[in-house]
Amino acid sequence: MDRRNFITRQIPCRLGHQFVKSLLDAVYGPRVRECSRLSRRAVLGLTAAALPLSTATSAAAAATVVGGERLARTGVQVRGATGLPRKLTARSWLVADCESGEVLASFNAHRRLAPASTLKMLFADTVLKRFDRTERYRVTDADLADIPAGSSLVGIRPGLTYTVEQLWQGVFLRSGNDAVHVLSHMNGGIAKTVAEMQAKAVDLQALDTHVVSPDGFDHKGQLSSAYDLTLFARHGLKDPDFRAYCGTRTADFPAGGKKTFQIQNTDRLLTGAWGLKTYDGLIGVKNGYTSHAGNTFTGAATRGGRTLLVTVMHPDAGGNAVYEHTAALLDWGFTHGRSAQPVGLLVEPLSAGGASATPVPARKTVRAAAGAPGPVAGGGSGLRIAEGAAGALALLGAGAWTLRRRRARTAAAGEAARTGSGRRRRR
Repeated sequence: MDRRNFITRQIPCRLGHQFVKSLLDAVYGPRVRECSRLSRRAVLGLTAAALPLSTATSAAAAATVVGGERLARTGVQVRGATGLPRKLTARSWLVADCESGEVLASFNAHRRLAPASTLKMLFADTVLKRFDRTERYRVTDADLADIPAGSSLVGIRPGLTYTVEQLWQGVFLRSGNDAVHVLSHMNGGIAKTVAEMQAKAVDLQALDTHVVSPDGFDHKGQLSSAYDLTLFARHGLKDPDFRAYCGTRTADFPAGGKKTFQIQNTDRLLTGAWGLKTYDGLIGVKNGYTSHAGNTFTGAATRGGRTLLVTVMHPDAGGNAVYEHTAALLDWGFTHGRSAQPVGLLVEPLSAGGASATPVPARKTVRAAAGAPGPVAGGGSGLRIAEGAAGALALLGAGAWTLRRRRARTAAAGEAARTGSGRRRRR
């Protein structure tokens, strides 16, 4: 590939075509041949130096910072402890102390994967305190019109009136997308709620998360990570209502008139359903499943005055595997994990005084539209782009100076050789 074209593809578009052209002309003037001494390795080096200024690599760089450098590594991360469960097939998992925020062990903690209904934890973090639990709301057809086909439902019917508490029970116990959409419309609409959820993720420093819908249903680009889901759970559990809802096993739900029907929590470690034993000390918090995401789960349990959080994403096997992995990791955390030295940290929200985990605080306003892309991790501000442009110009300028110097030396040597040869012939 032509070097000029190569660099053009790598430099961020936001620097502007004219600016990129000036950078390239500084190095690749019209008389510079392809066989110039500025080697492909040098081109790659200059380009690589500029690449961290792009959006994509800024996001990757942010992921290496949030919670600590080790959490950005692939593979199992653990220090000072042994006995981790064998045969864990999940694509990502994390064990953390809820109180201190210390990450005791992890595997691909920042890997971005489809979150399924575990994203409802972020929905609750964002919307839960907007309405009093005793407030009543009459559901309309419009509130239920935009629910994705194939969604999990609690059974909300238009024309019936529900309390906010009942709607949240529908969210937490049955993972009801109908309940999520009703609450979202109460909150001003799907687009507004998506934007607020993305802004909340930024405040929590959950920079792996991109929100497309409030319910966690399969949508292109809807992503999170084991690290971020654990942040959502830890933040939520500080709220008494969140904690109560996620730990509720059964509830009576309106069926019209004075009739009700019972709903049961789909968290199998909480209820002991599908052949699983209930996990001693389990608090909650949220499970999820879609055909694309597979199984995801974040669980919290307390034993001996200590509360642990575990997130498991996408184990190979379906069914009970996500719960079995979670239980095994909780067991490890309450036993072997006591001697573990932290490999990372669950950061505090920016709004609570948490130190920014990125070089530039990510406080960009999120576009209020469903499916709006999340803010650039690390806060891709205009100032940062300008700084990057200057840096890229300096790097390429240095390369141009080196190239010109080499060309001058080559030309001088050639002239000397021609002059010397002529003199010898004249003698």
